[in-house]
Amino acid sequence: MASQDASSELLLFLKQDCETCQLVQPLVSELMKDGVRIQVYVQDAPDYYRELSPVDDTSLEASFNWNIETTPTLIKSSDNGQSIRIEGWDKSGWQGVLGSENLGADLPDFRPGCGSKSREPGVYENLVASYGEPGIEALKIEVGKWEDEIETCYDRGWTDGLPVTPPTDARILKMLQGTNRKPDEIIGRVPPNLVPITVEKAAINAVLAGCKPEYLPIVLAALEAALDPVFTMHGLLCTTCFSSPVIVVNGPIAKSIGMNWGMNALGQGNRANATIGRALQLIIRNVGGGIPGDLDRSTLGGPGKFTFCFAEDETDPSWQPLSVSRGFEPGENTVTLFQGDGIQGFIDQRSQTPEEITKSLASSLLAVGHPKLAEFTNAMLILSPEHYEIYKKEGWDRNKITEALHHEMQRPGAELIQGANGIGEGIDKSRLDETVNKFWPEGLLIVRAGGKAGLFSAICAGWTGGRFRHESTPVTKRISL
Repeated sequence: MASQDASSELLLFLKQDCETCQLVQPLVSELMKDGVRIQVYVQDAPDYYRELSPVDDTSLEASFNWNIETTPTLIKSSDNGQSIRIEGWDKSGWQGVLGSENLGADLPDFRPGCGSKSREPGVYENLVASYGEPGIEALKIEVGKWEDEIETCYDRGWTDGLPVTPPTDARILKMLQGTNRKPDEIIGRVPPNLVPITVEKAAINAVLAGCKPEYLPIVLAALEAALDPVFTMHGLLCTTCFSSPVIVVNGPIAKSIGMNWGMNALGQGNRANATIGRALQLIIRNVGGGIPGDLDRSTLGGPGKFTFCFAEDETDPSWQPLSVSRGFEPGENTVTLFQGDGIQGFIDQRSQTPEEITKSLASSLLAVGHPKLAEFTNAMLILSPEHYEIYKKEGWDRNKITEALHHEMQRPGAELIQGANGIGEGIDKSRLDETVNKFWPEGLLIVRAGGKAGLFSAICAGWTGGRFRHESTPVTKRISL
């Protein structure tokens, strides 16, 4: 017979959906019949173990408070605060705790247990929020019992006009599991009000945007890029133009989180694309104070002010990814932020040679900003698979395509100066005799994306701040987990 120290207490945590728990049930029943006092807690189906007179722990409060990671777990606690813990079925361990060398003689020496229900994905964070100390520093807003949480978010101005996910403690804690960075780490100061932002605050806005935890490292990298002085986020926000951050993701992380680089890559329907870009915009609004009509002075705005985020198609090994062209190693996870407007569609279903499609693309790129403006903005060309195939067949790579486009966009200054052709807009008259490039050499970014059916590509005009060549540029950052 097992012995029990009167100053100690035996606790046993079980669940029905665990073969090892079922294995030890008859043994525990015999022990209790012999007078051994064991307090049994059952996580899922107390009635299944009714002969053990269990405590109903379907709320998982006791499992959380005792930090149970495995079922079964046998705990021997004493008055001095010391305890012995045996996880799973370990014959020698149980024999030592219960003081019986013959305990469980007919059972195997060892059987591993199962994961505790209190440790299931999404459950633990709710338990911390309910029974623990969440450690969240942000101001907590209490919502009345009959108040609508989503309407409360609207009333407090936390939305971009679309419904948001209320940031409960549990959701914030779960979001923070997506990164190894500390919640109190300060990432920088968010314009226009230059308010310090921590990882925790970024996570809160990622919750609002509808992100999954695995998206958070990309949100943080995009935020770091936006706060880089040469991205000029303050100017981009306060401009009267159409522009907003355009986020391009490169590297294996895009596939691992299910981003879209194919059909409808620039449109709706993909959670990662939609919510990562939205999270950055909400941070600018909710932390930095970038409110439309206040410091956000855009004349017309654009849909990119909701979200503009997609991944580059890296499935073709003949194509050099954008990140590599910007100095990063192949296979590195990066985000590139481009100050861009909406989409200018490019349709050419008849050009069949690299030379023809280059001339055709150049003619559309010349319209960026205004046909008579040069070295005034940057641009992003989103090249579809079928248009790229025309180049690929003839062995043209990224560098050759870029160089050819720049060459095709050179024009006589006499055609572009202010007043030429009866149009007031244009470049300074001092450039009358120059041969003028449309963009700076580094000012044309090419990204490969889109569906494999359709000779349609897209041009994204850059912000007019791009005319200050070295003061406002696209920014690429490495994604850190």
